[in-house]
Amino acid sequence: MNARPDPNADIASTGVAGEELKQFIERIERLEEEKAGIADDIKEVFGELKGRGFDTKIVRKIVALRKQDANERQEQEAILELYMQALGMQ
Repeated sequence: MNARPDPNADIASTGVAGEELKQFIERIERLEEEKAGIADDIKEVFGELKGRGFDTKIVRKIVALRKQDANERQEQEAILELYMQALGMQ
């Protein structure tokens, strides 16, 4: 039967700083909880948008576009327009 290592063991005996590792993991867990809460908040805002008659797909697209660098966005729009012309969509 394998014994579990003491999670509070120090680096000298295990090669891993158990307490420090535990603190990092707990920090990640707290941040994951916050992230889930924020995701719920965002979902709620999109629900409000939809309730007010806005198209949530378009709003998501606008949010994504606003994150992009202006030059990058213009380049992508130019390529999209070129491809659409090549396909006879304009």
